[in-house]
Amino acid sequence: MRRKTGFRILTHDRSTTAGSVLGVVAIVFLVGQQLAIMFGLFTYMSVLVDHSGADIWVLTKDVDEVNSSGSLPVRYVDRIAGLREVEWVEPLILGGGSFRSREGKYQPVQMVGLPRPRLENGPWRFDEGSLQVLLDSEGATVDSLDLKVLGYPGLLEFYEVSGRRIRISAITRNIRGFGGTIIFTNIEKAREVSGLPPGRCSHIILKVRPEAEVSAVASAIRTLLPRTAVLTSPQLAASTRLFYILNTGIGSSFGFSVIIGALVGVVIITLTMYTSVLNHRRDYAVLQAIGARKRDILVVVFWQALIVGLIGVFVGFLFLAGFIAGTRNGQLPTNMPLWFPPLHAAITLVLCLLGSTQAMRKAVKVEPASVFR
Repeated sequence: MRRKTGFRILTHDRSTTAGSVLGVVAIVFLVGQQLAIMFGLFTYMSVLVDHSGADIWVLTKDVDEVNSSGSLPVRYVDRIAGLREVEWVEPLILGGGSFRSREGKYQPVQMVGLPRPRLENGPWRFDEGSLQVLLDSEGATVDSLDLKVLGYPGLLEFYEVSGRRIRISAITRNIRGFGGTIIFTNIEKAREVSGLPPGRCSHIILKVRPEAEVSAVASAIRTLLPRTAVLTSPQLAASTRLFYILNTGIGSSFGFSVIIGALVGVVIITLTMYTSVLNHRRDYAVLQAIGARKRDILVVVFWQALIVGLIGVFVGFLFLAGFIAGTRNGQLPTNMPLWFPPLHAAITLVLCLLGSTQAMRKAVKVEPASVFR
């Protein structure tokens, strides 16, 4: 009966109910939009780690994010390969360059040099071409997202990166790093572009045999190479994201936006629910006059807030799903982990109930005798 009464009050005052639903939609969409973009940026930050296929990364000492250019002796590869738990190990070169378009414009790019013939940590999605094109001594890839900014380079045409010739042999699909354009090439060409001396590499990646424990192998490599930083892939991905959050202002920017979005929604819910109680003071007085207890009044307002919250969550996620679908495969990165929607919905419902507490307090303070005035 109390739930039915709460529902009837909501449907009677539709304009106020719509305002409350709008507040919940604001929380779901504004907060969800900002966090979806942030999660999308997370995938850009650690894209090379997440798709490397490697279990462990060896980096220059004190380097805590994958995009920092280091310098390690390539001979470390042979020392690591001597461990029986290691399935394969390869050097890697990550370096910056400047791509020169047909019009003579320059665009900063990140070069990823892969050792042949294995080509581990290479591109994993293609619009044109395949990984095998990087076996060519001058072969390189560009991404479909970067064609416009690079002046629409043609397939199988020659271009320059930092004064070194490359041939666009393949076009990848939606592979971009946090620093922007990624160009995959072979390790020798990347060495030319980056200027890294012979016998040196930026990072070393390795795969552990299925029967071995990754953490134990990482510990053994730290003992073997004490002057390096040895991180598992999940550790390096998390460290890279944390580095950018703390050092680029991304954390404070998105955190502020999320808080503002939540506050706007809570304020709208509080005002509209409070207004609803004021508009229905007589109804609450009648309920108490015919025997309803204060607890019953609280339950009535609680159910109103819960119904508003559920409707708002449903509508808000519809808008959010449309936003994510609209930005998929586009320039704006968005991503929504599977654990995020239920958590976001639960927190939104809690905020909705918190926003209705002032309305609950007002409802139980209504005097039954006021119905006769």
